[in-house]
Amino acid sequence: MNQWQKRSRPIRLERRFEFETYAETRDFLDRLGEHTEAAKRFPDISFGRTYVNITLRPEDEEEEVELNEDDYKFAAEIDGLLN
Repeated sequence: MNQWQKRSRPIRLERRFEFETYAETRDFLDRLGEHTEAAKRFPDISFGRTYVNITLRPEDEEEEVELNEDDYKFAAEIDGLLN
C-alpha cells in the first residue's frame, strides 16, 4: 500500500501506475475494467498513453466518512492486477 497516497478533503486514496508502452497501459485498463465490473465498485480513472491515475473514494458517501478495511483491500486488489 506504500504507493497509494491517502488524501483528505475529500478523503480518498490515489495512485499513479506507469507503463512502458501503450499496449501495457491498455492491458491494465482492460483488467481493471473487468475487476471493477465484477466488484461493482467504480473508482475515478484518468489515463494517458503510458500511465493510469486512480482515485478511490470510500463506498459510503456520507460526510466525515473514513476509509475502511474494504477500501484498502480493493486498492490491494487493483495492485494485484499488475501481475
